[in-house]
Amino acid sequence: MREIKVAQITDLVAGIIQTAGTELPPDVYQALKACRQNETSPVASNILGALLENADIARNEKIPICQDCGLAFIFLEIGQDVHFVGGNLEEAINEGVARGYTEGYLRKSVVTDPLFDRINTKNNTPAVIYTRIVDGEKVRMKIATKGFGAENQSVVKMLVPADGIEGVKQVVLEAARAAGPDACPPLLVGVGIGGSLESSALCAKRAAIRSVNSRHPDDRYAALEDELLILINKTGVGPQGLGGKTTAIKVNIESAPTHIGAMPVAVNFNCHAVRHAEIEL
Repeated sequence: MREIKVAQITDLVAGIIQTAGTELPPDVYQALKACRQNETSPVASNILGALLENADIARNEKIPICQDCGLAFIFLEIGQDVHFVGGNLEEAINEGVARGYTEGYLRKSVVTDPLFDRINTKNNTPAVIYTRIVDGEKVRMKIATKGFGAENQSVVKMLVPADGIEGVKQVVLEAARAAGPDACPPLLVGVGIGGSLESSALCAKRAAIRSVNSRHPDDRYAALEDELLILINKTGVGPQGLGGKTTAIKVNIESAPTHIGAMPVAVNFNCHAVRHAEIEL
């Protein structure tokens, strides 16, 4: 049994929150550069250039990439042979989030109650924490700080098997068109297929923070990722909704087993500032 002090988790989360808030991941940065080179619209090309310049300034000066510093999503994979000591794991994670946002001068956007008492918690906690128990004695943590311009455009649709591939395409394309400029394109689009109402949405969220360079391990889903990217870019929404070839930089799909009578489909968007980072203990 391996012991890990929760204080170590707090320190790592605090650091990674600040990194995610100020440094665009290299795969996303390079994808935006490639999109700019392929753009034929002068307006779209200029916008992509401005986004890259913004990313450079944020990284070099250690300031937020976007004024919406997002809600913290924590994806944990905990080895079943790990034992946490020195306190409560969830409290330690939230302490790290609080330190990351306050010490990193990142805007705090979390309110205590969604409907009646919308009072800012002043430290961007609590985070949304997802946990998986896996084999071994390691802990893997993926942290995303998602702005809600893109998050608010999310969609879940309960299809039936007869809707097939064309039904999935229709859901994704309608979501991309409806999002338009509001999701701050170019986008990284996460699509979840299967599971249930809630697990399809979680699949989509995991897909939305997967690397731009990744592909679904099943060639059929990988081909659908490529096709959906082409179809979304043909909408002509373009960077910041002002037209062009680049409405999305990547479509990632996560799939899950489901009921014989169902085919849930969820779409989760990340704006061009795809802020996430990973660590392993």
